[in-house]
Amino acid sequence: MRHERLRPLSSASLNASYGLDLSLTSLSSLKPRFQRNLRPLTGFLARAGVTANQVTIFALCGSLGVGLTLIMGAGLPVLFGLLPVWLAIRMALSTIDGILAQEHGQKSRLGAFLNEAGDIVSETSLYAPFAFVKPFGPDWTTTIVILLVASEFAGLAGPLLGGTRRCDGPFGKSDRAIAFGLVGAWIAAVGTLPAEAKYLFPVFALLLAVTIAMRLCYALAEGAVRPA
Repeated sequence: MRHERLRPLSSASLNASYGLDLSLTSLSSLKPRFQRNLRPLTGFLARAGVTANQVTIFALCGSLGVGLTLIMGAGLPVLFGLLPVWLAIRMALSTIDGILAQEHGQKSRLGAFLNEAGDIVSETSLYAPFAFVKPFGPDWTTTIVILLVASEFAGLAGPLLGGTRRCDGPFGKSDRAIAFGLVGAWIAAVGTLPAEAKYLFPVFALLLAVTIAMRLCYALAEGAVRPA
């Protein structure tokens, strides 16, 4: 995230210091490879005058647009095919945003706010349409949205405790994008999901609960071992 100045202590370091055994990891561990692939494009955008905040706002507007399209077209399952496409684009935009901020001197307090708020609003907009899809419904969709918001606030506990933004856990932003993108592609392909699909969201909720616990645990541990 663009507001980070400290290098996060690794899960392995915290495990060694506190005997923790929270080995579940997020796909965000693949982020360095993704960044390498996008650096040439990011460099071109920087030279063209594109800013990190512009990328953040574009990603937010795109997410709002896709979410609204899915809600208004709730009776057209094929529209959910937009979800995996946009989620992949959004992951790339998020990486570009971060590179512009960190490596092209565009870090700012406004950018940090837009980044965090934009992620929460974007995910809420993109996953809310599942409330209109059987067998998920509004109850489980609302639960998922509340938990994902809580997981992002749990990640912010790190800076509040003197550490860094925590991205630990088995169901971080990238993991959620892949999971919900696959569900969206499934809906677009078959139209009506089988009744057994109702078990997906309880599993997602459990993974989010574990993610929240891990982020809080690691934030507390990092704050305790980081030198003053």
